[in-house]
Amino acid sequence: MRSLLSHLDRRTFDLIARRDWPGAQRVLPRLTRSANHGLLWLGLAAGAAALGGRPVRRAALRGVASLAVASATVNTLGKGSVRRQRPVLDTVPVIRQLQRQPVTSSFPSGHAASAVAFATGVAFENKWWGLALAPVAASVAFSRVYTGVHYPGDVLAGAALGAGAAFAVRGFAPTRAQLAPPARPRAEAPALPAGRGLVVVANRGSGQRGGPVPDRAAEVHGVLPEAEVTVCGGEDGEPLDKALEDAAERALALGGALGVVGGDGTVNAAAAVAARHGLPLAVLPGGTLNHFAYDLGIETYAEAARAVESGEAVAVDVARFRAGPHLEGHQFLNTFSIGAYPELVRIRERWAGRIGAWPAGILAAWEVLRTAEPLSLRINGERRAVWLLFAGNCQYRGLGFAPVRRHDLADGVLDVRVVHGGRLARTRLLVAALMGTPSSSPVLGEARLSRLQISEIPEDTQLAFDGEVAPATRELTLDKQNEALRVYRLLPE
Repeated sequence: MRSLLSHLDRRTFDLIARRDWPGAQRVLPRLTRSANHGLLWLGLAAGAAALGGRPVRRAALRGVASLAVASATVNTLGKGSVRRQRPVLDTVPVIRQLQRQPVTSSFPSGHAASAVAFATGVAFENKWWGLALAPVAASVAFSRVYTGVHYPGDVLAGAALGAGAAFAVRGFAPTRAQLAPPARPRAEAPALPAGRGLVVVANRGSGQRGGPVPDRAAEVHGVLPEAEVTVCGGEDGEPLDKALEDAAERALALGGALGVVGGDGTVNAAAAVAARHGLPLAVLPGGTLNHFAYDLGIETYAEAARAVESGEAVAVDVARFRAGPHLEGHQFLNTFSIGAYPELVRIRERWAGRIGAWPAGILAAWEVLRTAEPLSLRINGERRAVWLLFAGNCQYRGLGFAPVRRHDLADGVLDVRVVHGGRLARTRLLVAALMGTPSSSPVLGEARLSRLQISEIPEDTQLAFDGEVAPATRELTLDKQNEALRVYRLLPE
């Protein structure tokens, strides 16, 4: 059986070598060289990450990770376990042949494995992008036979390994579709075809780090042409709080919903108004990070528009922090923190407009790690020296002090994580992070609570919530309002 397969493999190779493929000799040798060491795919990934948004960057990262696993598998297990001679080039026209012939084992094809792994990995994030890459990946795989460096069987085996690598990566790091936030609890919200009845407030300044200011009204009307849009912020714009109140009253009169375009701070303000007026909220991600929208499963205006038009919505929790258990306070949809992080946000915002968001974040982190000192606080009655106290609205995935995303936005808990102060606390925490064991470090404490009391907070202490920074009062109470807000989002089929 093995000899029969080998005979068919060689015969197919000879048939391909002897056949004339119009136009292929100008394209396929160049294409196969461009894919050496994965450079073609790495270049596509870098370009997509630089020019695209978060979904594109995520697809590019998954493609590169799949490529890396495939390449490692081929070069260790594949070529190391099967020693096969490269094809004899007697039947391959010289004009097709590569100037530098590979000398490693012919089985399996590393180029085919990388091509299929990258395209399959991208397809797991977005099937249309994967389909667009499929002809390129297939051409790279075929070029290895066309130029005479592999038998067809080598290419098929490499392709199978590449697809397997992409599946392995997906098993280790599930896609957004696999880990979509649960739809429970569903909430009633009006279906608004073309956005009729939706009153949107767009914050002109959200997500801007220099460069031209986008036309927010045109962006909204591009997906919801009948929505009413008010653009606020900027030097000559209406204040955000007044624009939101006016929009809520208009939405109530129309029997519709309140919409918001902006980052997490703007969405927080809109959520407070929507909850107070009993209106559903449509979130169109227009900020720098958009944590709430992404955890909700809304990454584009188009996704938000489909949810609004179909009337699909869920109820989500809202967390609060107040100066006392019976006093008015502020709410947060994502995170609250006190200690080093508010200072990091303050420094980052001071430099972001000059050098960009990411360089400013690196500069701020370095400055905070160099200068921050622990705070002495009383947490639920116990005196603690704290370098950082973090509280998330609902439980976050991610170990230790690096929470990533939430799976459930209505679980009724505060995700509390504390980095304790003390001797060599930062050094011990850094060592734990480098060893991959932050959750087991004695420097870190974690709890899932419905209520948290913080008292004896030193004067001039800053706190941060949903990307905003504010002065802390002497005493703070954190608690939850379960399922207090209705938000549009697409529900799983």
